[in-house]
Amino acid sequence: MKKLLLLKILIFCLIAHSAYALSEAYKNNIYNTGELKPVDSVLKVKVGKKAPDFMLKAVSGKVISLKDYHGKKNVVISFVPAAWTPVCSDQWPGYNIVKEVFDLNDAVLLGITVDNIPTLYSWTNQMGELWFDVLSDFWPHGAVAEKFGVLRTDGMTERALFIIDKKGFIRYIDVHNINQRPSLEKLVKELKKLNK
Repeated sequence: MKKLLLLKILIFCLIAHSAYALSEAYKNNIYNTGELKPVDSVLKVKVGKKAPDFMLKAVSGKVISLKDYHGKKNVVISFVPAAWTPVCSDQWPGYNIVKEVFDLNDAVLLGITVDNIPTLYSWTNQMGELWFDVLSDFWPHGAVAEKFGVLRTDGMTERALFIIDKKGFIRYIDVHNINQRPSLEKLVKELKKLNK
């Protein structure tokens, strides 16, 4: 099981490139943002502290609160800057490859952007089936990103990962260079620490 999972991660890392397994029609709709300032916000949370609660609408129509998972599941939050951009369109489908790691570590993934629901619906449909909920932090614009301290001055969010344990405490933070996809291997390693 572990060897198969490691093989999947290795294959993903070797073949991954912007919009890696996507149709030409989809690729032609990706907006090239150019090189952006790597980080443009001031973090408001810390490892070891309680994560701020939030309630957001998902593309599925559900309303999801972080508190819904307290005592039940570990949570990974993946903030991405914007729909229909190259790195974001590559990052989220990659999590399909490591779903087993989330399952083995009793964790769920919540994807968050500041885009509205219709935009996220269209984007995620074109991306292909994602196993996790995609949430809109559109209105009030970026309010959840602001609570975490990952709302950029241009109104987008940072590319950031937060691991929150079942008690609601932040166990890992990666505010990543917005121009690069975070390492799946590093995320897997951090998720495994939840069981120690």
